[in-house]
Amino acid sequence: MRNAAPKFCRREFHLRAIGLGAACLLHAVGCRHTAKNSIAELPARHSIQADQLVVLSDFRLRYDHPLIKDLVKLRQDVAETLAVKLDGQPVVVYLFSNDDHYQHYLKTSYPSLPPRRAYFIGTPYELAVYTYWGDRIQEDLRHEFTHGLLHSALKAVPLWLDEGLAEYFEVVTPQTPPVNLGSVKQLATAKRKGWKPGLERLESLKEVSQMSQGDYQEAWAWVHFMLHGAPETRAVLLSYLEDLRTSSDPGSLQKRLQVVVPALDEHFLAYVDELQTSTAHLVRSQQ
Repeated sequence: MRNAAPKFCRREFHLRAIGLGAACLLHAVGCRHTAKNSIAELPARHSIQADQLVVLSDFRLRYDHPLIKDLVKLRQDVAETLAVKLDGQPVVVYLFSNDDHYQHYLKTSYPSLPPRRAYFIGTPYELAVYTYWGDRIQEDLRHEFTHGLLHSALKAVPLWLDEGLAEYFEVVTPQTPPVNLGSVKQLATAKRKGWKPGLERLESLKEVSQMSQGDYQEAWAWVHFMLHGAPETRAVLLSYLEDLRTSSDPGSLQKRLQVVVPALDEHFLAYVDELQTSTAHLVRSQQ
């Protein structure tokens, strides 16, 4: 079952819905399948299927296109990095050829939604991504496809962790591990101004509208810290994700981390400093 409350993300609207019998409940939006004139406007002329990825577009896209290959590789990376078995329902990408057609569909089907470059909408009958071919198509699709993969495999995903993981996997860089340079820079600036980490507060957030840009950056940093800070923190995250396969409320991830890292906030801040130092060297080497 999925949370009926809408999630507003940094670049997209991410909505989870819960079914009541045969009804479709989309919080304050309405059901897409009730708007027959809108369904006809969805891209459907061309299709590509690769593993869990299904792309429906109104323009021809080669099966071996770099974008398709990148998303197929992303699914493999998510599965291997998070030790999550990805064999659930497919994630359907509705890919419009341009922003005008995309926005027209959104205004017709979901008139209450604000304009965004991409949307992930998860319901009991479909995990769907809506977007258009734009300058940031790879970044947007990696972010949204990650949401879809997580919701195909897990019974529930806490809001902050859902966004932190999507932020983590959206990054396209040859650097290993991948680093979001913008987030590192903003966190370093915030730290100089007295910012303190607040994982307990992040865990309490239920609506994306409650999340600031800084919260997205912090969520990304916690994911990076858990995956690359130490074997113990990585093990805690993977164990937590495993529990999410069967439980919608496995408890506090912060409390689990504090067992293996007693001075958690201090270690996290030190890790952010390390990221700033390493990325500063990276930026200088690229200049």
